[in-house]
Amino acid sequence: MAEITAAMVKALRQKTGAGMMDCKKALLESQGDSEQAIDALRRSGLSKAGKRAGRATTEGLVRLLPFADAAFYIMLEVDCETDFVSQQRQFADFADRLARAIADSGASDLNERQIAELPMEGETVAASVAALISILGENVRIRRYQRIRPQGNNVGCYVHGSRIAVLVDLEGGDAGLAKDLAMHVAASRPMCLAEDDLDAETLQRERSIYQAQAQESGKPPEIVEKIVAGKLKKYLAEVSLLGQAFVKDADCSVADLLAQHQAKVHAFYRYEVGEGLEKKKEDFVQEVLAQAGRV
Repeated sequence: MAEITAAMVKALRQKTGAGMMDCKKALLESQGDSEQAIDALRRSGLSKAGKRAGRATTEGLVRLLPFADAAFYIMLEVDCETDFVSQQRQFADFADRLARAIADSGASDLNERQIAELPMEGETVAASVAALISILGENVRIRRYQRIRPQGNNVGCYVHGSRIAVLVDLEGGDAGLAKDLAMHVAASRPMCLAEDDLDAETLQRERSIYQAQAQESGKPPEIVEKIVAGKLKKYLAEVSLLGQAFVKDADCSVADLLAQHQAKVHAFYRYEVGEGLEKKKEDFVQEVLAQAGRV
């Protein structure tokens, strides 16, 4: 049997991310064959992956990548359980490979099952996810993706770290304006492009809240309606991109900025890691003590 050296264990750990003892055991069982050891680690990890599949994923990363000479873009979010894992190289590499697999598929829309069956460097996406779970020790979930084909002649892209990604599809203006608008969207979180685009359910919910608040004042119904209308107008300006004050000039709305440049926004897209998900509150000290068997 070949001698299992510390260097061999270290090299296997760097390739797989598995623990030192697991790497040493796999090398011993494979008689020093690194490729067989990798396969053994993955096989043993796949059984653990199923146990982790139900755990909450509220951390992760987003990607915004151009394809076919920027004829289209893939925007996606892949989630995991902790910020620590979201920063691991294997996790980021998986997100990049997934984006390429979706781009290569040529499909404009894929459901969860179809994504899982996509080929990705010799195996399916589902198999790659299971292998990644076994390596990282956390649940991994492909949360969402979009294939974006811009209509305008200027595209503004902005990625803040790996947590926020924005694409603005702009007609007219220039590359600088498109980039400024993408940064504005990242910071200001507009819900829709124009006031009329806000969904009726959200609008009705806000109206009912403002109405209840105004009625508590005891003012006449006609005054209550004026108060509600005023608050709704302010709300719509705050949540629609065109109504918002531009982040670089609070005295200028985005609509006014576009008019100055004779430009038009066809659409914007914004992903932020974990938005809309409820994060589990954890006591880190208690978690460590629990793992140590002291609580």
